[in-house]
Amino acid sequence: MKGLILAGGLATRLRPLSYTGPKQLICLANKPVLHYIVEDLKNSGINDIGIIVGYTEERINDVKNSLGDGEKWDVKITYIEQDAPRGLAHAVSIAEDFINGEDFVVYLGDNIIKSGIKKLVEEFKNQDNDVNLLLAENDTPEKFGVAYVKEDEIIDIEEKPQNPKSNLVITGVYIFKSSIFKYLNKVELGKGGELQLTDAIRMMVHSPEHKVCYHLIEDWWDDTGTAESVLRANHLLLEDLKRKVEGKVDPTAKLLGNIQVGKGSTIKENCVIRGPVIIGNNCQIGPDTYIGPYTSVGDETVIKKGDIESSVILKGTYIDLDKKIVDSLIGEKVKILSHKSLPKGYKLLLGKRSELKL
Repeated sequence: MKGLILAGGLATRLRPLSYTGPKQLICLANKPVLHYIVEDLKNSGINDIGIIVGYTEERINDVKNSLGDGEKWDVKITYIEQDAPRGLAHAVSIAEDFINGEDFVVYLGDNIIKSGIKKLVEEFKNQDNDVNLLLAENDTPEKFGVAYVKEDEIIDIEEKPQNPKSNLVITGVYIFKSSIFKYLNKVELGKGGELQLTDAIRMMVHSPEHKVCYHLIEDWWDDTGTAESVLRANHLLLEDLKRKVEGKVDPTAKLLGNIQVGKGSTIKENCVIRGPVIIGNNCQIGPDTYIGPYTSVGDETVIKKGDIESSVILKGTYIDLDKKIVDSLIGEKVKILSHKSLPKGYKLLLGKRSELKL
């Protein structure tokens, strides 16, 4: 069985952060989303992985530089370039030569699944199904592909229905036999002017030749497609954080709860770090700085002064602020500086290399 990760997409819901890089490389608990997915595929026994990338040379190179050839995970990675965002059906169809007739997993590159897909893969191998979908209950099914189930069988699916009659949504994981390619070639332009993968699956649902089954997710799942979902996924991942302090901590600083401090990092005098919090490598925190629960601080970040809670701060950011930052997603190499004339209470979503004075 092979794996296929879809890492294209323009991530318009994450702008301005996604203007400067793929959303799949945003770090949760200081690890890029794509790395979680490669690890999940490897843990499921899949060692041959294709990655759909696009649409600019910079974005393609960002993904390649992050993952390399897969040697880090003892897998083989093949990159497949998509020329434009033409929909998931198109993204899968251009991988037909790579799949070469084998069964395969499609994994959307912005998905995080706590329990992983190992059980789903094992089920597929032990059953005679053409398609196996990973479903989850969701409060806003109209934002997803929706599955209609009767007596434990999928009887229909629909892409982003206005009035869904089910709360079971299709998460970003699918397992296919190679027979899916015949139906991908029949898909016509759908919602948003794209070729929808759900349209191909729907043809198979209504074909007597094929069997489309599902597995209901056992734990939490998030698609990290918005700033809110990134923060939520970061929160959920940090709940399982184990304490590990490799940096230097001043005796007057207080580290409370489950906290990780990376190599080369320094926590200066009178700081309070209340976990769960992860601080990357070569960071400088303080003095007199508070970092509260559910915060991730990327490598090479300097927080000279600040009061921060429930936020994701990416690599190389500089913060010297006498106001509180909460529920914020802050991009790489951002500068946030105090400015006395402005009011308090900002909620921040800043892209790479931004500079904001407060």
